[in-house]
This record gives sequence, C-alpha cells and structure tokens, in this order.
Amino acid sequence: MRIRGRTLSALLLATALGVSALSVDAFTAAASGPSDAPAVRTAVPSHTGHVMGASALPSGDDADGDGYIPANPQVTGVIPSQAVPPQAYFHEFQANCSVTHTASDDPIVYPGQPGASHDHTFMGNTGTNAHSTTASLTGGPTTCNAPADSSAYWMPSLYKGDQKILPVGPQVIYYKSGVTDYRSVRPFPKGLRFVVGSPMQSAQEFRSHKGFVEGWECGDSFFNVDFPASCPSRPDVQLNIRFQAPSCWNGLYLDTPDHKSHMAYPVVKPGTNDNMCPASHPVALPMIEFKMAFPVNGDMSQVRLSSGRGYSFHYDFFNAWEERTLKALVDHCVVGGLQCDTRGYDQNHPERGAVLDSDHRLP
Repeated sequence: MRIRGRTLSALLLATALGVSALSVDAFTAAASGPSDAPAVRTAVPSHTGHVMGASALPSGDDADGDGYIPANPQVTGVIPSQAVPPQAYFHEFQANCSVTHTASDDPIVYPGQPGASHDHTFMGNTGTNAHSTTASLTGGPTTCNAPADSSAYWMPSLYKGDQKILPVGPQVIYYKSGVTDYRSVRPFPKGLRFVVGSPMQSAQEFRSHKGFVEGWECGDSFFNVDFPASCPSRPDVQLNIRFQAPSCWNGLYLDTPDHKSHMAYPVVKPGTNDNMCPASHPVALPMIEFKMAFPVNGDMSQVRLSSGRGYSFHYDFFNAWEERTLKALVDHCVVGGLQCDTRGYDQNHPERGAVLDSDHRLP
C-alpha cells in the first residue's frame, strides 16, 4: 500500500524511530468541509492535532489499520427521500452533556496514541481516551443527562492566555433533522464516528462551511469567524458557538480514513427549498448541533483554541448510545416532529408525553 508516494513500511519505520508519520508526509487537502462524494478506498487526508496526516497503524476498532471500519450490517438499497411531510417547525431533542476532562488524546484521529493530539475538552463518556473503542465506550459512565448516552463528544480546548476555560454545566447538544422529510431520519448505527470541520481550515472556509450557524458570539456581537476583540464584562455574558454536523451517511462505513467521507451534508432538491440526502449518502441520520458556552468575557485578545485561531474550531463525535433509548428518542421527537427536551418531552404538546422517566431512563 502506498500513501502519497510513501510506503506503509516507511511510515511504520518512522513511527518506530519516534518520528511522527505526520512529519513524514503532511496532507492539506481536507481544509475544506466534508465532501458529498462517495467514499472510495484510497488514502485521503485526516484531521489531526495540528496538521493533516494518515495513520496506518492497526488500533481499536480498525483491526487492519486501513482507516475503514465497515458497518455491520451495511445499509444498502436506500433511496433518499424527496417526500414533503406534514409541516413541523421542530423535529429535535437535546442530549445535553457536561465536561468530563481534558487530554491531548483523539481516539478517532489518533487511536491508541495517547498525547498525540492538541488538547481536547471531552464531554459525555467519562472514560474517553486515546484507546477508546465502541466496546469500551458502550455502557460506560456519562455526564450526559440520559445515562443511556455513553457517546463521546470532544472539541479543542479554549484558553485565555495560559488559563484553560471549560464550559460549566450541561452543554446543549441537539439531535435534529437536517432533511425536509424528518420522517426518514433513523438512529445512528453503534460505533459511528466522524469529525466536523478541520483545525486546518481558513477563516473563509470556516465561514462558508455547511455546518456554520452563527459563528462566535457574545453580547450583541454575532457571526464572528474569529473571536471578538472584546465581550461585555457582565456575569451573564459568555462566549458562544453553534456548529452543525453532516447528517447523511453512505451506509457502508462507521469511519473512513479522513473521518469525513462516509458522511455528507444534505443538499437542496432542484427547483425547491427542500433538503434531502445526496444519492452518494442516502441514509438520513440525526443532525448533531453543538451549542457551546464558554465562561469568558471582557478583553478577548488572549483567547485562543488549542488548535489555533477561532476559525480552527471543529469537533468529534463517537456514538455509543444504548440502541433502544436512542431509537425511542429519534422516533418520538425527530420522526414525530416535536421540540423535545432531554427527556423527550415537548412542553407545547404535553399530550404526546415523554420518552424517558424523571431519571432520564427508558421505562
């Protein structure tokens, strides 16, 4: 196998000598957002701590180290829905999770390589580390409201000078429909993982990214690509960002070498304003949206991410939900066209009831 002119043996030798494979052959082509093209079994760039590179080491769920983790079973024969369902302004629920820890680990990009990444702030599964696999995460303790959500969520850590600034309390993580036919959305397959955005993206690429919602904001300042120069120095003011993930899956792989190609954003149906999945990625899954709040304001000149400037923001998701609970929430809230809280309850439609009990568990 050859990777951009470098043989696998050369990369392994470099690693054995203590030289990062990333320094042997850096990639930069993934600075733009996720591609809508079908995944092909070729070497493609991956998101890393500071540069783009390819890992060829067997680790975790990727037994042969080729970067492809097949779904079992694979989902084939799906045709993207073009149907227009009954009007429902909302089709979502929240899976809010608190910060657990920080570490220079990334079990998606650098599986089995502790300390290889820039610093990340982790939420959800409390045991997430460089060695995390689907099996190790499943059923693990979590800071998410629902005990059934053992998924791992992480993003680059934020600093003000040398002080690390951690979000306080449960952070809002939406699961919503990204396609017009919200009835076609199905739960994530166990073990699905992906990266949203790139630490290598430019300011323009961040602004034009399909996941961009409102950028960085604080007080009355919105749509900032980089951190605002200052924010009002008030206790109620925090630095916020919202960013959406791709929600269309190719049905074949739980991960691909660039950690993106198996996923795609919805596309607009020609001649309409309706969103649908592309034919290359026909399976509609929930669209995750991070809505993060960092307790920092005042002079923002020293605020930075561990990955760089504000426009290097990106995040990772590794699904380890208990299947029955996730399906119940998706069916009731997303497919059901409701605006649900973390229990799967829509206060505007109390007659529809809640999915989870007062302990956030499926009855």
